[in-house]
Amino acid sequence: MAKVKTSYQCSECGWQSSKWLGQCRNCRAWGTLEETIPTEATETSSRNKISGRTPQRRAQSINEVDIADARFLPTGIGELDRVLGGGLVAGSVVLLAGEPGVGKSTLLLAVAGKIASGKSNKSVLYVTGEESAAQVRLRAERIGSLANNLLLAAETELESVLGHIDQCSPSLVIVDSVQTIASQQVSGQAGNVTQVRAVCSALIEVAKSRGIPILLVGHVTKSGGIAGPRVLEHLVDVVTQFEGDRHTRLRLLRAVKNRYGATDEVGCFELVEQGIVGLADPSGLFLSQTSSRVPGTCVTVTLEGRRPMPTEIQALVSPLVSGGSARRTTSGLDYSRVAMTLAVLQARLRLALSNCDVYVSTVGGAKTSEPAVDLAVALAITSAAQTRPPLEKMVAIGEVSLTGEIRATVGCGRRLSEAARLGFRHALIPRLGADEVSAPKGMTLHPVTNLAEAVMIALPEE
Repeated sequence: MAKVKTSYQCSECGWQSSKWLGQCRNCRAWGTLEETIPTEATETSSRNKISGRTPQRRAQSINEVDIADARFLPTGIGELDRVLGGGLVAGSVVLLAGEPGVGKSTLLLAVAGKIASGKSNKSVLYVTGEESAAQVRLRAERIGSLANNLLLAAETELESVLGHIDQCSPSLVIVDSVQTIASQQVSGQAGNVTQVRAVCSALIEVAKSRGIPILLVGHVTKSGGIAGPRVLEHLVDVVTQFEGDRHTRLRLLRAVKNRYGATDEVGCFELVEQGIVGLADPSGLFLSQTSSRVPGTCVTVTLEGRRPMPTEIQALVSPLVSGGSARRTTSGLDYSRVAMTLAVLQARLRLALSNCDVYVSTVGGAKTSEPAVDLAVALAITSAAQTRPPLEKMVAIGEVSLTGEIRATVGCGRRLSEAARLGFRHALIPRLGADEVSAPKGMTLHPVTNLAEAVMIALPEE
C-alpha cells in the first residue's frame, strides 16, 4: 500500500510546507504549522472528460436583467453607506476587519438597531460567538439599539447558525466574528485556515441563494492584515478596514475591495460614550481652537480617499541645554519624510537645526504620510525656529523635493475648496499646475516655486 503523503499548513496565512517547521516562512508566525492530509483525485477521474448539461435557466439579454436585486438597502448610518457605495445589496457578503477594541461590534450593533427599528419592519439576526447574549444586550441598551425585530443568538457552531437563519428568515445577518465559528464536519479548531474557509463558503452560499446580506466581523494579525486565508478576501463581495487609535476618538472606515462601488471613499466616525457616531464634517477634530497667531503652526489639507481633511501641523524647536545628540520626534507623520524635510531646511535655507531638538506633531491624533504635507511641515519648523508666526488664515499644500523645489500634488482644487469653506483666505500652492486651478471665492492663491519663496510669503516680518 502506498504511503500517504502529509503536508503542513500554517493556520495564520495558509502557507504549506512538506515538513514541519517551528516558524512559518511566509508570515513569520511561530508554532502555527499543522499537519494536513491532502485529498488527491484518482487517475480515473482525471482522465474522464467533463461533459456539459442543459442549464436550468437560459442566458438572457442584458437588457432583460432585473436590477431590483442590485439596489442598495440604506443602513441608517450615512458614513457607512458612503463607504459601501450606497448601502447593502441583497445577497452581498461584507467583511469588516479591524484591531481589537476599535469598535467593530459597536458599529454593527448600531446598524442592526437602525434596520430593525425602521419602518420597513425588517428582522435582523445578530450572531455573537465572542460574547454572551447578556453582554450584547447591555451594549445595545447603552447605544440605544434595542428593537423587537433584533434577534440575538450566541452560537459558535456553523450548523446552529444556519439553523437560526432557517427559522428566523431575517433580512440581515451579522456574524461576530467569523474566526469564532466552527463546523463539526471540518477538522481543526475554530479560526484555522480550513474552518474559516468552510464557514465563509457556507455563509456565502446562503447569502446568494436567499438574497440575504451578511456582515462578517474579521480579526487582524499583528502586522495589520486580515487573519485567515487570503481566499477569504476573494470570496466576499466587500472588504472594509476599521482603523483608529484607542487613545483618540476618531475612527476611519476604508473599503479595500468593493464590487458595488468605489474603493477611494473614507467614512469618519467618532467614538463617544453612547457608541459610534458618524462625522459628516470631521474638520474640527484636526484644527486647534486658538484664534491668535502662534509660531510653529501651519495648516494643510490632506486627502483620505476622495475626502479632503484639514490638518494642522505643530512644531517645536528647542536648543540643546546639555551635551548629546539632538532628538527628532514625530507624532502622526512619517518620520522619514520629516527627517528629509529637516535636511532640506538645513542645506537650502541654512537653518541651524543640528544643535536643536525638533518635535513635529499633528493635532487631534490625525495620521498622514502623503507628500502634500511636506510644505506645511517645513513652514511649521521654520516658524518655530525663527519665532515668526505664519500668515493668518493660511494653508500650505505641496511636496518638497531634495533641491528645495515645491512639486505639484493631486487633488489641489478639491483641497482648496474645503479650505475656503472653513474660512481660510490664503493658500500656498506649487507654481507648476497653478494655472489649471481656479481660486475659490474669498481666497488668494500664492504660487511658489521653491522653499525660500514660500518662507518669504508664509512668514512675513513683523
